[in-house]
Amino acid sequence: MAINITINGGSGLLSAPGMEAPPEKKPIVATRELKIRKTLGGDLVIFDHRDIDIVLMPKKNKIVSFAKEAYTDEAYHSSDRLFKFLTDRGIVVRESIQGGNVYSSIEAQIEEAKDYNTTQLALLTIANFMDEEKPYLEFQDDVEETYEERMTDPNHEESSEYDPRRHSEEKGSVSKTPHRGLYTNYTY
Repeated sequence: MAINITINGGSGLLSAPGMEAPPEKKPIVATRELKIRKTLGGDLVIFDHRDIDIVLMPKKNKIVSFAKEAYTDEAYHSSDRLFKFLTDRGIVVRESIQGGNVYSSIEAQIEEAKDYNTTQLALLTIANFMDEEKPYLEFQDDVEETYEERMTDPNHEESSEYDPRRHSEEKGSVSKTPHRGLYTNYTY
């Protein structure tokens, strides 16, 4: 299920008798679409990436990345690219990037900002990261698909026909018969 995110920069304050009128409605700056679920605790989990899940924790002012299925180098490098991207854009505090308490997770604190909604800015920046990461992920998928195709249906140059003269039941110098014991070739 996709959630549309609209960044409008509004304060979201309600007016009440005796209060100032709400500020004028500002125009929408950006609209992005991400695969997000909101947890019962209010955290936003982003599922768009192939290798990692990204969790935005507005209450704790934190971003955490978790490996999806396999704890591989690819998942670590994806998390590393994510936090480098967020650091370069000024979303997370560079000194706060650290390993999380779950194996293969990385976390960082979001920069404090009084004038901006940090949750919306973080979501927009993560969406930009996903756009930048898309060609890399498509290339990886193409490489894996090509490799699988080469292994399951090789072309004529990469395969050979079965030749009974080249394939025998026993190969090598070690006999598999029970007549040869482990120490029979050694004499003292």
